[in-house]
Amino acid sequence: MNRGVRHLMNNMRMRNKLLFSYVLIVMIPVLVVGGCVTFYLREQALNSAIAQTVNNVEKIKSQTANLLRVPTDISNGLMFDKRLKEMANRRYSGMVELINAYHQYKDFNEYVQQYREVAAIRFYSDNPTLVNNLEFIPVDTGIEQQKWFQTAMKGTAINWFYIHDKEDNPVNHLSLVRQIPFPEYHSKGVLMIALSQTELNQMLSQEPFETLIADRNGIVVAATHPQSVGQTLAELHLGFDVQRTGKGIYEAKINGKPSNIIVDELLPASSVSGFTIISEFSTEHIVQGANRISLIGALCVLAVLIIALILITIISWLITKRLQRLSYELGKVASGDFHVVSSVEGRDEIGDLSRCFNDMVTSIRQLMAQIYEASEQNNRLELAQKDIKLKMMASQINPHFLFNALESIRMKAHLNGEAEIATTVRLLGKLMRRNLEIGSGKTTVRQELDMVRSYLQIQQFRFGKRLIYEVNLTGDTEKMSIPPLIIQPLVENAVIHGLENKEEPVTVKVDITMELRELHIKVADDGIGMEKEQLACLLARIRGTDEPEGSSIGLRNVHQRLALMYGERYGLRIESVLNAGTIVCFSIPGEEDSNV
Repeated sequence: MNRGVRHLMNNMRMRNKLLFSYVLIVMIPVLVVGGCVTFYLREQALNSAIAQTVNNVEKIKSQTANLLRVPTDISNGLMFDKRLKEMANRRYSGMVELINAYHQYKDFNEYVQQYREVAAIRFYSDNPTLVNNLEFIPVDTGIEQQKWFQTAMKGTAINWFYIHDKEDNPVNHLSLVRQIPFPEYHSKGVLMIALSQTELNQMLSQEPFETLIADRNGIVVAATHPQSVGQTLAELHLGFDVQRTGKGIYEAKINGKPSNIIVDELLPASSVSGFTIISEFSTEHIVQGANRISLIGALCVLAVLIIALILITIISWLITKRLQRLSYELGKVASGDFHVVSSVEGRDEIGDLSRCFNDMVTSIRQLMAQIYEASEQNNRLELAQKDIKLKMMASQINPHFLFNALESIRMKAHLNGEAEIATTVRLLGKLMRRNLEIGSGKTTVRQELDMVRSYLQIQQFRFGKRLIYEVNLTGDTEKMSIPPLIIQPLVENAVIHGLENKEEPVTVKVDITMELRELHIKVADDGIGMEKEQLACLLARIRGTDEPEGSSIGLRNVHQRLALMYGERYGLRIESVLNAGTIVCFSIPGEEDSNV
């Protein structure tokens, strides 16, 4: 059969052979690839939309948590506010006394003016002498029957409710609700902090897809389209029970159109009730662009295929003769004749091929000349690389020469009876070697304290009795892993600035303790200290974005490394009192290095 096919192809006219090859090799694969590309584009557009929506939901989740943190912090502060306690539990003898008390208590209004996230603050109390002034509201039967009030009275945890508008309670916002107990008065009240609906809606206004946030009761508290706020999820007809299914990515029909729905959950800090974040988009809308591109591409490909088919039919009979001529000239090149010049005429593809043939022959001649030149360049490159290696070896010899020189000085001092100088030189060499060997990984408390003790002994040799130091460890902390060069800069800062402008002896103490699974490191000196203004400037330099000057570089380096590795709460903390001394301390999560 193979022989028959080969015989048939050999006897087929060039035009028919080109047409058959075109259909088999070009047209069919292009149509198959086009279908695959169309499907791929559709899936890619859909996956991209889902990924974008998931990212948007995560962003909204973070923004919402930050927004809810403001009323949470306010409620935490009011929980222990003595003025609120007195205001809510005082028995007023008359309206004049009550009005004066209302005028004097402006904390709620100040919070509303200070934080744009807060729309209003209410406090509900069972004090019968209070009058509703839209801030302090006496509890009546209608309020007691409200679900949010009953939930708040069960405990002091934070709850979130969307509270609808009423004439005597104009809220109509997402609100924080929590109980405020007053044990000494044997009473309690309910604090309500209403969030600004404008801030909630503005957070979602730029979202490309329909996005909404619902509380635990299924009431929409914020949405891309503000008219949805206040409605329930059931009224929006999402096609399935969002609160029952939980977080995830779902497919459903909304208003008869296939759609994708991304559901996530948010539980604010210190809260017992959370929120559901929902983002949905129509599948048809997303793939519409991909389908349009695919259709345009398919039409273009089909047009090209038809035109190519017509052109092949017309020009196929013109090809054979010139191809034979070109084949003859290629044969001469194959035999080693690189001075052949193609004489095939025309400006079509075969003419271009002929000119390319001539360029190829010229390029071959040029490449043969360049091979020799490239060989010479390779030889010169090898010599240059050897020279670089020699320089690298020389740069490695320099530190060894320095250590050998320090060792020679130490031995000479030891032989001359200068034990203190010999010890100091040994410590200096040890300190320099440790600094050169240290990498970007972690070290142990024991290794770091070896460097600190070496540095302090060198400085004690320099300053004599003016410098006194202590290094204290409690518990099994020597094996704990810490970042390298994290304590020595603090000790160096304490020595330099502690001895500055003080004639009396200065004590530098390094205390390392383990508390609550955190490693606490404190470096203290009883030097001249700093004024409050100086301390504030120092903290601003090490925590700010501007490049510090002088000694602040080391402190800022340590602060930024701690903040990058463990978070802002693990940065440096500095306390200083003028003429009393300075304390620099920090904490890192404790973690025993099992390899040590």
